[in-house]
Amino acid sequence: MKTRAAVAFEAGKPLEIIEVDLEGPKAGEVLVEMKATGICHTDEFTLSGADPEGIFPAILGHEGAGIVVETGAGVTSVKKGDHVIPLYTPECRECEYCLNPKTNLCQAIRTTQGKGVMPDGTSRFSLDGSPIYHYMGTSTFANFSVLPEIALAKINPEAPFDKVCYIGCGVTTGIGAVINTAKAEPGCNAVIFGLGGDLVSHLVELTKGGADYSFECIGNTDVMRQALECCHKGWG
Repeated sequence: MKTRAAVAFEAGKPLEIIEVDLEGPKAGEVLVEMKATGICHTDEFTLSGADPEGIFPAILGHEGAGIVVETGAGVTSVKKGDHVIPLYTPECRECEYCLNPKTNLCQAIRTTQGKGVMPDGTSRFSLDGSPIYHYMGTSTFANFSVLPEIALAKINPEAPFDKVCYIGCGVTTGIGAVINTAKAEPGCNAVIFGLGGDLVSHLVELTKGGADYSFECIGNTDVMRQALECCHKGWG
C-alpha cells in the first residue's frame, strides 16, 4: 500500500513529506493508522545527526495514537478497530527484564529496533525499491505504520487521540520522574524547568524559600543548576 510520511533522508536536513510504500504486517505484526502524533526532543536529537543510533533515511516519531487496520498471523492482544498507543519500549512479558520487578526495559526486540528494522531484520517501508528505516520501532510520522504486536497498548476508544498520543513518551517520563525518582508527596511544592522562562528568584519567593522538588526537563546542565537553586529538599 501507499502512505504519506515525513521522511528524514539526511541528518540535519528538513523532513520531506512524501508518499512511500508500506508492506502489510507479517506474523506477530500490526498495521496501524496513526490518528495523532507528538513531537519529542529525541526526534530532533536523531535528526540532528548526534544520535549514535540514528540511521537514514528513516521515518521518525515515537509518540502516537491510532486504530488497528490489520493484524498479522498469531496476533491475539489487539484486533481490527482497536484504539492503540505505540510503545517504543515494548512489553513482551517474557524476557528477563519484563519479569524483573525492578525494571520494564524489555529487550525482546531491542537489537533489531536499534537498527531501524522489524524483528525479522527487514523494513516494511520503502521508496523506489530501497528501504526506509523504522524509528524506535514505531515511526509515528506516517499516516500508516507497521509495528510488532508487543509494541502496542490497547486503550479506551473514547480517549482523544490528540491527548493520549503523548502517553507513549512524554507523559510516562514525567510521571516516572515525579512518582518513582523524586517520590513527591501530596501537598509538596514542585517546580518544572523547561516549560517557560527563567524565574528562579520569583519562584523562590513564591514557594516561600524554595521548592521541595524541581524537575529539569530539557537536558541542559545550566538549567539543572538553576533548578537546584530553587530546591531545598531534593531534585528530580
